[in-house]
Amino acid sequence: MVVSQALVGQEVAMPQLFNRSMNPISKILVLGLPIMFAGTCVGLATFYRSGYATGMNEVVKQPVPFSHKHHVGELGIDCRYCHNSVETSGYAGIPPTKICMNCHQQIWTGAELLEPVRESFRLDKPIVWTKVHNLPQYTYFNHSIHVAKGVGCVECHDRVDEMPLMFQSKTLLMEWCLKCHRNPESRLRPLGEVMHMTWKPADKTINPKTGEPYPTDPGELAKLLYNEHKIRDALTLTSCSICHR
Repeated sequence: MVVSQALVGQEVAMPQLFNRSMNPISKILVLGLPIMFAGTCVGLATFYRSGYATGMNEVVKQPVPFSHKHHVGELGIDCRYCHNSVETSGYAGIPPTKICMNCHQQIWTGAELLEPVRESFRLDKPIVWTKVHNLPQYTYFNHSIHVAKGVGCVECHDRVDEMPLMFQSKTLLMEWCLKCHRNPESRLRPLGEVMHMTWKPADKTINPKTGEPYPTDPGELAKLLYNEHKIRDALTLTSCSICHR
C-alpha cells in the first residue's frame, strides 16, 4: 500500500458530524427528557385522581334538589327509611315516590319545588334520579355485606347529614377500596351504629349480645369487632375475585 509522504506521522482528521452548537442542545435533551417524562407521569397520576376524572366533590343536578342535610341531619330520618334494601341487597335502593309522599301529602303540599314529586305520584311514573356514586361496570360492590360487617355509611358516603345537595366525597378508585380492605379494623363499628353519622367509640355503646358496654379504646374495640363480625383476612379481602367477578 502506497502512503503519501505528506501523511506520514500525521493524524488523519475525521469529518465532524455535528456542529459544536449542538453540544448545549444535547445536554438539555439528556437532562430534560427524564424531567419531562417524570413530570408527565406525575401530571397523569394527578389527573387520574382529580375530581375532574373521578367526579369527586361534583354536585350532580337532580330532578328535585333533595337535601340530605335537612332530612337526615335536621329531621333525623334513618337512612333505611328511604334506602330500604341496603341491608339485604347489593343495591341500596332509590325510594319510590310514595315514600316521599308519605310526608309531603301533609307538608309542603303546594311547594313549587316538589311539583316533580307530585306529578310522579299522580302519573304513577318514577322520578328519574341521577346516580351520584358510580363504579365501573366491571366492579362488583354489595351494600349488604358491608352493612352486615359493621362498616358505617360515612366511610363511603361521608357526612351526608351535612350535605344540602348530595355529592361523591371519595375517589372510589381501586386504591381507595384496597386501603380499607387491607386494614378494615379501623372502619368497623357495632352493627347498631352503622347508620349513625356522628358515632365514635367513646360513645360507650352497649353490646346487645352481652349487655356490657363496648370498649371505648379505638384499638381494643377494633380488635373485638374484627372477631365479632367475622372479618376475613387481608389476603382474601384483596383478592381480585372479591371485586371483579
